[in-house]
Amino acid sequence: IDDYGAENFRTITFDNGSEFASLNQVQGTEIYFAHPYSPWERGTNENVNGQLREFFPKGHSFKNLSLVDLQLVQDTLNPRPRRCLSYSCLADVMPQLI
Repeated sequence: IDDYGAENFRTITFDNGSEFASLNQVQGTEIYFAHPYSPWERGTNENVNGQLREFFPKGHSFKNLSLVDLQLVQDTLNPRPRRCLSYSCLADVMPQLI
């Protein structure tokens, strides 16, 4: 939010974890907190989690991942078209926000 500005985020939905508690003070976007055990309230997040599972199976430790490993996954996922972006990809949309 700090890098791109709150005006570029219409809504953001977080889990109810205490690590997100201070985010309800964000100005310029609607903040929602999902109910426990309600993954349908976090659709895009759950979709991206599923995509990440292609590379990192559940229970996989991130402790030994290098920056190069993470960038490879990022470079693979960002060009994929996304329905929530009208089938544009993140690589096309992000430069417009800068």
